[in-house]
Amino acid sequence: MTWTIAALYRFVPIADLPAERAHLLAYLEARGVYGTLLLAGEGVNGTIAGAREAIDEVVTELDRRLGIRQGEVKFSQASVRPFVRLKVRIRPEIITMRAPEADPSVRVGTYVRPEDWNAVIDDPKVLVLDTRNRYETRVGTFANAVDPGIDSFTEFKAFVETELDPARHSKVAMFCTGGIRCEKASSFMLAKGFREVFHLKGGILQYLEDVPEAESRWNGECYVFDARTAVGPAVAEAEWHRCFGCGEPLTPEETKLATYEEGVSCLHCAERLLPARAEGLRMRHRQRQR
Repeated sequence: MTWTIAALYRFVPIADLPAERAHLLAYLEARGVYGTLLLAGEGVNGTIAGAREAIDEVVTELDRRLGIRQGEVKFSQASVRPFVRLKVRIRPEIITMRAPEADPSVRVGTYVRPEDWNAVIDDPKVLVLDTRNRYETRVGTFANAVDPGIDSFTEFKAFVETELDPARHSKVAMFCTGGIRCEKASSFMLAKGFREVFHLKGGILQYLEDVPEAESRWNGECYVFDARTAVGPAVAEAEWHRCFGCGEPLTPEETKLATYEEGVSCLHCAERLLPARAEGLRMRHRQRQR
């Protein structure tokens, strides 16, 4: 079976979160869909996978209820099941930043279409900023992009406030995996006085799909949050693995090291892994293999 994956989000007010969650959970379960949907008062965000017909039905239902096609919806394919289970959860935010001033419904940066992105980042006056976490940037990033070196998106605020200056960085172009982090990041930077803030519409995934490889400024692959671990040009599956113990991306060579145990540990976490935790991971890995 070929799995169809839909990565989607929209900032839209949702009044009755428990009722919305109950309806969507039942709707997705009935169609054999897996993955995660996050619901908050500010909108919906998630990545789900299933048969193509099922995913089309779910997207149509999300559009009917939440106007998801007015936000972002991107499709790709996987040869193996990308998610183990289905989760529909209520959260305070659909992308956690903990910055009330970052409100995309009030202000947001200027969207740049993938086909126009190269011209923007080639401008020497533009600071190109990667808003993702360090384990994601290790897999790939745009040429000459600034890596904030963060471990979670909530740390992006401190990076902006300590390392960037609206007076010196008058033009900023940012990017992320699918676009949602840039919605909040651009809103935050505008609230902090940055004058011109651009962000890649549809994120890296849309860029990889739309821009021919010969014209691409992307170096490496793009980390994704499912069993594929990473994708390359045309959003094709790439040769990366993920450590189930710590979530770090691994090259094929790194899975051959003595520190690697499938489903348990890798060179990034083996030394700090406690025996009880290791045994729990082994048990979970055995259950997943059944």
